[in-house]
Amino acid sequence: MSLNKTFGSMLIIAGTTIGAGMLALPLASAGLGFTTATIIMIGIWALMTYTALLMLEVHQHADPSSTLNSLAHQLLGRKGQTIATLAMFFLFYALCAAYIAGGGSQLSEKISTWTGTTIAPQIGAVIFTIAIASVVSIGTHSVDMVNRILFTAKVVALAVMLGLLLPHVQGQHLVEMPIEKGLILSALPVIFTSFGFHGSIPSIVRYIGIDIKALKKIMIFGSALPLVVYILWQLASQGIMGQPQLMANSTLGSFISSLSQLLHNPMIGQSVSIFADLALATSFLGVSLGLFDFLADTLNRGNHFAGRGQTALITFLPPLAFAVFYPQGFIMALGYAAISLVILAIFLPVAMVRAQRKAQHATNHQSGYVVKGGSLSLGLVTIVGIIIITAQLLQMVGIIPAVG
Repeated sequence: MSLNKTFGSMLIIAGTTIGAGMLALPLASAGLGFTTATIIMIGIWALMTYTALLMLEVHQHADPSSTLNSLAHQLLGRKGQTIATLAMFFLFYALCAAYIAGGGSQLSEKISTWTGTTIAPQIGAVIFTIAIASVVSIGTHSVDMVNRILFTAKVVALAVMLGLLLPHVQGQHLVEMPIEKGLILSALPVIFTSFGFHGSIPSIVRYIGIDIKALKKIMIFGSALPLVVYILWQLASQGIMGQPQLMANSTLGSFISSLSQLLHNPMIGQSVSIFADLALATSFLGVSLGLFDFLADTLNRGNHFAGRGQTALITFLPPLAFAVFYPQGFIMALGYAAISLVILAIFLPVAMVRAQRKAQHATNHQSGYVVKGGSLSLGLVTIVGIIIITAQLLQMVGIIPAVG
């Protein structure tokens, strides 16, 4: 297996994971304290990496071009396939619409600044969508190449941002404990969705082939890089501001403004803005690639020019239309993102692995890669998924505060 492809796939996983939502982490975990937030992030990373490995266990016995739709039908029947399809559509269309709305707004603002002419956000959204759609429609290889460039620029912006912030970290802020235990439950959905990359796994498998050794490296290291970045970002943000200051900032804009004013450095706001733009673009690339391949498989579109063109229209037109005409509807729908992601990244991998292991046991034919932990680990992972969904629902009905 080409090291070049393996490295590029790791960056697709990392780029999909490290989205603009990362910037909300300090607000989501403001009342937890650095140590507690870090422990939760490590736990969520371990959970998501484990379920990604479960997906590899399932993929090894299927065709390399299989997506979640075909895997669910093969192992869970029509009902499982329907649940997978609905969860995938809801999550990915909502994410794509949010990325288009955010990216279009940012792009129109940048064009207006550079050219001195006013560009409507809707025009920016169309330009942004066409640019990403062109890359995704060509194939995973083009996404890999463009993502490498954007990811490199994102790392530079992140390094500048952290370089400006880390020297001002104060040790006493890092040892603060949770203000109240209920805030841990409130922060779970935001932290959980910050590690979501599972929709891109079938595209990576199709790109790499059934090479379990290489795929394991991609899943583990590709998801570990965001964990390191998140911890450094939490170290910088929570180490500069105390919990009362952090919790006083209810929006990302006010948080960034507070940082800039506190450190008397406008470059902080600029570096964060550049990082957010690049993070949004790489996330949109990874998510739309996963949706594109999923739709091509679900609708049996061919891999020829006309087939990929049709798939591109189905992938990008609906979220573009909603982002332009009904942006608030999809922003509200994002509140359900954690529930859809739990279904896709926890419940379905666990259910498919159970079904596959049961079928192999019945035929006394167990072979290939098997994720360690057995039924106990599968049960524990399922319980965590139920807890995250419960936390999201409690936030929606106002029993616990929504954060981030």
